[in-house]
Amino acid sequence: MDNLGRLLKESWVLVEDRRDQLASHFYARMFLTDPGLRPLFPVQLTGQRNRLLEALVNAVQTVEDPEQFDTYLRGLGRDHRKFHVAPEHYDVVGYALLDALRTFAGDQWTLEYDQAWRDAYAAIAARMLAGAADDPNPPFWHAEVLTHERYGRDIAVFTCQPLQHPLPYRAGQYVSIEAPRHLSRIWRTYSIANAPTEDNVLEFHVRCRNAGWLSGTLVRRVRPGDLLRVAAPMGSMTLDPESTRDVLCVAAGVGLAPVKALVEELTRYNRTRWVHVFVGARSESDLYALESLYRLSARHPWLSVVPVCSSDPAFRGEHGTLGQALDRYGPWTGHDCFVSGSTRMVRSTLRVLAEQEVPSENIRYDTFGGA
Repeated sequence: MDNLGRLLKESWVLVEDRRDQLASHFYARMFLTDPGLRPLFPVQLTGQRNRLLEALVNAVQTVEDPEQFDTYLRGLGRDHRKFHVAPEHYDVVGYALLDALRTFAGDQWTLEYDQAWRDAYAAIAARMLAGAADDPNPPFWHAEVLTHERYGRDIAVFTCQPLQHPLPYRAGQYVSIEAPRHLSRIWRTYSIANAPTEDNVLEFHVRCRNAGWLSGTLVRRVRPGDLLRVAAPMGSMTLDPESTRDVLCVAAGVGLAPVKALVEELTRYNRTRWVHVFVGARSESDLYALESLYRLSARHPWLSVVPVCSSDPAFRGEHGTLGQALDRYGPWTGHDCFVSGSTRMVRSTLRVLAEQEVPSENIRYDTFGGA
């Protein structure tokens, strides 16, 4: 796997700075080879191109870790059933991908690189197909919106309930959502903000600042009674029930969603682990929906909630960045750590945890608003 990973990364460098053109060529070749695939995709492909490349880069980065590689790709295969992807489509995608890579790498492309991508794609396709075949659940669930509440201009918290079949998931996971009444064939991932419940109600936190059409639709246009489509759950930012380590959760913006779900799950069985939750924002007005965490901390002495503001001199709580607050309260070496927020915030927090020598296997994270 080491040599394969090296070849994939070396060859990706040849085309990385032209990823938009690469994606355009890939789609053109794919639709020319099989025009029947075009109706499976949105009319506007800009967002889809970005998701394709994110998935491609993730696959390349995880190819050296067989366990993570397998789990991620099986989940991706289950998720792609919502696009009505059939087994025969994988050959078309592989042909188009290799053609695009050869075209944009030019004379620097070698037979060794070509074989590495063939082998990697064969492994990717096999795992995705296995994941799709092994899942007994439907490709997606129809879910009715029950409640919808706005926080300021750009954040909404809403709940929905899958119809007919329960949606099995673990606290900390995310799902893809489509709002077919408003935007057909446009999907985006959102973390579930509550632990599983008997009535199978799902809570979501969505922010539409600098976001795409779907987030804006979910914040501004969706109302109770609307039907959404919710795809199979994915993600590994979940609790290890056998761990006895204390827990650190760090969240910013709508990254609060999976952290809230994790805390709710812990309230059902935890008796011995201290749980510290840090929630960051620029100003106090950006700290939304903390009331439920405060209520939980009032009932469970092992839970502490620390809000942090980076640009609000009048705020009476902690000031500075989340990383600075973690330095003041740390060290966190013996904790299970969960980090959720923007790409920039997650990276800065991971640096702080690395400086404190927190083992990487004790850290789980999700990013919002970037690859």
